[in-house]
Amino acid sequence: MPTEILMPALSPTMEEGTLAKWHVKEGDTVSSGDIMAEIETDKATMEFEAVDEGVIGKILIAEGTEGVKVNDVIAVLLEDGESADDIGSAPAAKAEAAPAAAPVANASATAIPAPAAPAKDGARVFATPLARRIAADKGLDLTTLSGSGPHGRIVKADVENATAVPKAAAPAAKAAAPAAAGAAMATGPSTDVVLKTYADRPFEEVKLDGMRKTIAARLTEAKQSVPHFYLRRDIQLDALLKFRSQLNKQLEPRGVKLSVNDFIIKACALALQQVPDANAVWAGDRTLRFEKSDVAVAVAIEGGLFTPVLRDAEMKSLSALSAEMKDLAGRARERKLAPHEFQGGSFAISNLGMFGIDNFDAIINPPHAAILAVGAGAKKPIVGADGELTVGTVMSTTLSVDHRVIDGAMGADLLNAIKDNLENPMTMLA
Repeated sequence: MPTEILMPALSPTMEEGTLAKWHVKEGDTVSSGDIMAEIETDKATMEFEAVDEGVIGKILIAEGTEGVKVNDVIAVLLEDGESADDIGSAPAAKAEAAPAAAPVANASATAIPAPAAPAKDGARVFATPLARRIAADKGLDLTTLSGSGPHGRIVKADVENATAVPKAAAPAAKAAAPAAAGAAMATGPSTDVVLKTYADRPFEEVKLDGMRKTIAARLTEAKQSVPHFYLRRDIQLDALLKFRSQLNKQLEPRGVKLSVNDFIIKACALALQQVPDANAVWAGDRTLRFEKSDVAVAVAIEGGLFTPVLRDAEMKSLSALSAEMKDLAGRARERKLAPHEFQGGSFAISNLGMFGIDNFDAIINPPHAAILAVGAGAKKPIVGADGELTVGTVMSTTLSVDHRVIDGAMGADLLNAIKDNLENPMTMLA
C-alpha cells in the first residue's frame, strides 16, 4: 500500500508552512535520511528528510505553496512492487487528514499534536505513516514506544516487533485545551470592533506571518500567567571597557573583537553557577534545576526575533562565546537556525543598549525563570567610596524574575553576582 508523506512539524510552534523547494521528483528512489524538500516554518527554512525507503510516486504539493497544514499529505511513496496505478486519483487518507490543532500559546514551546500524531507528556510523538498504520493494526500505543529514526521518529522497525499496550483514555478536559490555549491571542477588542472604530481613517492591513502570530500568542500568555517581578541595578563599566580594549588589541591578530555583550553573556553564565538555585525553569508542577549555564540571547530579525541558546556558556572562553554568538545571530537573521539551537536554556538576555535605550523591562520567555534587560552605557556622575564625585560609564539593567521559581532575595543575589562579574571582569577569566 502506498505510504503518504505528511507535512512535518519541524518547529515546536509550527501549524503550517511553505513548501519552498523539492529536492526529489516523481520516480526518484529515496532512502531514509535523504533530503526530500526544504520547508519554511514560522522560525526558519529547514530540510526535510525521508524516513522510509521507496519511490516517489506522486508529488501533491507544488514548490512555493504556502499555508500547508501540518499532517497534510504532500507526496506519496511507493514500496517495492507498487506502481503509480496503486495511488489512484488521490490518496484516500488525504480527505480524512485532520486539520492542525488550533494555535497553542504554550510558552514551553511544545509541538502541537494533530489527531494523526499522538502526544506523550504534551509533546508530539513523531512516527512515519507506515509505522502509524502498523501500530493501528496491532493496537499499539505509539506513546509507549521509542523511535530509532531521525530525530527520534518512530519507524517501521520500531513497531513490527512491539507488543500491544492498551491506549490510555485521554481526559475529557483536554478536549477543550486547544480552544482555551488559542484564546491568548484573542484578548482585547475583536477584529470587527477595531475595524469599525477606524473605518473613517486610511490604513493598511498587515497580515501576520507565523512568527508574528507565535510571538503574540506566547508573550501574551507569558505576561498573563507568569508572576513577574523586577530588580534593577546600575553597573559601572569603566573597568570592563578598559579590560576589553586591552584584550581586543591582543586578539586583533586572530581577527577576534569582543563586544560588551560577550562579557554580559559570560557574566550571566557564571552568575548562574554562583547562585545555582536560580539556574532553573518552571515545569508546571515542579522546577528543573540545571548543572550547566545555557544562556539564550534575543536577536532581532526582520518581522520578529530569535533567542538562540549558548550552551555550557560558563565553560567557554570569551572569544569562543563571541564567535558562537556571531554565528548564531547571523544564521538567525537568515532564518537558518535548527530548532535545538533556539530551544531550551534557563535564562535569557535582551540587550537594547545598541539602540540607545536607557532601560526597559523584558518579558520572561517561559519556561525560563528570568531575563536580563540591558540598557545603553552612558556617562554619569558617580560618587566614589571616598565621597569624591567623578564621571563614569554606567549601564542600567533590569532583571525580570518568575516568582514561582526565584524569590526576591535569590533574585537579588543573582543580579548582584552579574554586577560583580561585570565590574571585576578579570575574575571571569579565573
